Amino acid sequence: MSALMTPSDAAPALGLPSPRRGLLLGTRGWIAVAAALITVVVLVPLLNLVVPEGSLFHLSEFHVQLVGKIMCYAICALAMDLIWGYTGILSLGHGLFFALGGYGMGMYLMRQIGRDGNYQSDLPDFMVFLDWKSLPWHWTFSDSFLAQLILLLLVPGLLAFVFGFFAFRSRIKGVYFSIITQAMTFAAMLLFFRNETGFGGNNGFTDFKRILGVPIAQPGTRVFLFVLTGLTLIGFFLMARAIVNSKYGRVLQAIRDAESRVMFTGYDPLAYKLGIWTLSAVMCAVAGALYVPQVGIINPGEMSPAASIEIAIWAAVGGRATLIGPIVGAFFVNGAKSWFTQVFPEFWLYFLGALFIAVTLFLPQGIVGLFNKIKERRA
Repeated sequence: MSALMTPSDAAPALGLPSPRRGLLLGTRGWIAVAAALITVVVLVPLLNLVVPEGSLFHLSEFHVQLVGKIMCYAICALAMDLIWGYTGILSLGHGLFFALGGYGMGMYLMRQIGRDGNYQSDLPDFMVFLDWKSLPWHWTFSDSFLAQLILLLLVPGLLAFVFGFFAFRSRIKGVYFSIITQAMTFAAMLLFFRNETGFGGNNGFTDFKRILGVPIAQPGTRVFLFVLTGLTLIGFFLMARAIVNSKYGRVLQAIRDAESRVMFTGYDPLAYKLGIWTLSAVMCAVAGALYVPQVGIINPGEMSPAASIEIAIWAAVGGRATLIGPIVGAFFVNGAKSWFTQVFPEFWLYFLGALFIAVTLFLPQGIVGLFNKIKERRA
């Protein structure tokens, strides 16, 4: 009997932390969540909209947009932690789901331009330039915000479900699964680069004017998108925390540590892996939908293999199987990227490579793991 392992006894065999069962957040955790809510909902809007530009405490639109973009990346890193940190599935194709959500929102934003485009046509400018006479069939509901919202969740979710079903049923795992996910996103990138697909080719979608009839460039709209992104990130974090502390989450961690033993105890790993895989894909799609109106562009470059690899790097740098770690990693890496590309643009890739090597060799549990070790030593 000792050779068998039940999900409730799933040990962190890979050196990854395992949260206490039934505990969503402690007192300090809820205080941190409250502080994050106050910062997102109250502090940032005040510093941007109320504090005058000449003040030392004014937060510029550039920084609001930058932090909003990084919060979208943090949602992707959190989704990666659910499947990699807690289930042991390393995906190198999550950039595809992020881009699909972005394209879904971008299609709606392109239709919102109306006749304000360069060609003053009901068709998007790139379609007029390519001599399209009418909208393709997959643009049928693009003028409806609600329909596009449903589609940008449904399409990535359905794609992830179908792909995951056949992959997990075939018992594909480890490096082989990582390779086929990267092949999938690379194939999609090549498809979206083609002009005849109706997604803007190399240039993608840009020059957005309005969202829900409101000018997208005005400060109030950008702050609203920032607040919405922050609330979504906090909501996803609490949802992920509830998942990993539930029985379902314990089974996921048991699958990560010893999938064959989980099967011997009567659990079917397929359903558990497929569920969390699909959920993580939808989370990335939501992040992409929030990203596009804030950044103002979406193109096939978001589907590149490098973009998906960066998501895994954020999770690794911050600390896998911690939930908060990938969020920290996304802010740390992208904050460093913003600074390096301005001051030392030619050294950014060297820094990123060195950072990933250093974390792999010296900080296998990431930044959060380092702080936990320091706390344990002091205790």
